[in-house]
Amino acid sequence: MKNRILLFFLTIITLSFAACNKDEDITFDPNAKLNFSTDSVLFDTVFTSVGSTVRRFKIFNYNEKAINLDEIKIGGGANSSFVMNVNGRQIVDGKNVKINGKDSINILVRVNINPTLENQPFIVQDSILMFFNGKKERIPLLAYGQNAIFLKNASIKTNTSWDSKLPYIISSSVTVEENATLSIAPGTRVLFHNGATMHVKGTLNAVGTRKDTILFASDRTERIYEEEPGQWNGIHIYGSSKNSIINYATIKNGIAGITVDSLSSNSNPKLVLANTVVKNMQVVGLLGYHTELAAYNNLFYNCGQYLIYGIGGGSYDLAQNTFAAYNFNFARRTSAVHLSDFISATEFAPLKATLTNNIIWGSLEDELTVEKKSTAVSVIDIKNNLLKTTQSGFNGNGNLTNSDPLFINPRQGNFKLNDSSPAKNKGLNLISHPYFSSYLSKDILAKERLFPSELGCYEDN
Repeated sequence: MKNRILLFFLTIITLSFAACNKDEDITFDPNAKLNFSTDSVLFDTVFTSVGSTVRRFKIFNYNEKAINLDEIKIGGGANSSFVMNVNGRQIVDGKNVKINGKDSINILVRVNINPTLENQPFIVQDSILMFFNGKKERIPLLAYGQNAIFLKNASIKTNTSWDSKLPYIISSSVTVEENATLSIAPGTRVLFHNGATMHVKGTLNAVGTRKDTILFASDRTERIYEEEPGQWNGIHIYGSSKNSIINYATIKNGIAGITVDSLSSNSNPKLVLANTVVKNMQVVGLLGYHTELAAYNNLFYNCGQYLIYGIGGGSYDLAQNTFAAYNFNFARRTSAVHLSDFISATEFAPLKATLTNNIIWGSLEDELTVEKKSTAVSVIDIKNNLLKTTQSGFNGNGNLTNSDPLFINPRQGNFKLNDSSPAKNKGLNLISHPYFSSYLSKDILAKERLFPSELGCYEDN
């Protein structure tokens, strides 16, 4: 019996060695081919001095026998901007790399681009070259480089202007100090590294145009990160801040897009937010603590919990905004817009909420919550809005409740109105509004607004 068991194991071991030896046999057939998981390796915009994420591809050998790469190398050698890793080993020029039959190897490529004098994006190119069985294979490497202005834990103490010539890359934080103003020109890109924040203790004057909006986003430009939430912290406007304006901007892919934590110290709103898209926030689009917000012609969508969350009272004037809370990427249980006079039993204040000509819609039954939980005297004025709600208190005053606004394509971020939308021609005339000439006479696309207007941020005339 013991001899039979021993013979069985010897047979298994012999077959295993035979299989291994078969895999290790190398073919020198010039007709033998290799296959690749990609025909080129492309890097999206790479900011100089920062490098990029790694790109990966595979080389497949579908032949029965192994193929030996006599040489695999980066064409530009040690001076190349690209670095290659083959099966876990970094190499510039590798010799005798074997790919067993019916097997594959992993190739990782990283690019590092040195600063230049270029203001415009530029192209960096090279190739991975492979030589075997008297043949040469080539995988092109292509990266789009871009110089940038890098700021880490920066403090802005005097009036400062940023232009659109180069993007600004923020690491850790940038702080606009008290009594200083940061003015950001149309078309400027302000990009944040993971966990970075803009602290505004003075004044932020970010004023773009319809054609040249300002971008606040992550510094990860790869396509897979283009709509990914939670990549940076957000913009925080503090108690000492005053007269901040964000107009014609896109704020995306953060944790909390804008946080405003106090009332205005003068007769102007703490923040005027207009003609701006706020999207893909992991938690909230705008977070307000006992603050003052004037928001006109904005589009908020795809935020994890709230589009606007304002607590502890304050003043909110929201007109001609579209709040679309479909949340295709989040499991949400909270109203899109939540306003309250209350924080705790000892923290509460009057709430003044004026909502006019907005669309507040989404996947839940109640997308607008207005709480009056304290003894503070609050003034709530909600007129001519399209609301998703089960609360009968929002009926009347020109409001439309539970009528689908018929957005053209919410999944693709198109919240313009279908021709048969019930939100058309339902808007209250705002010509006497104090900010009519500045922000409300036109929609987010700078189209003339005719009354009765469409509800929301898009006019269709």
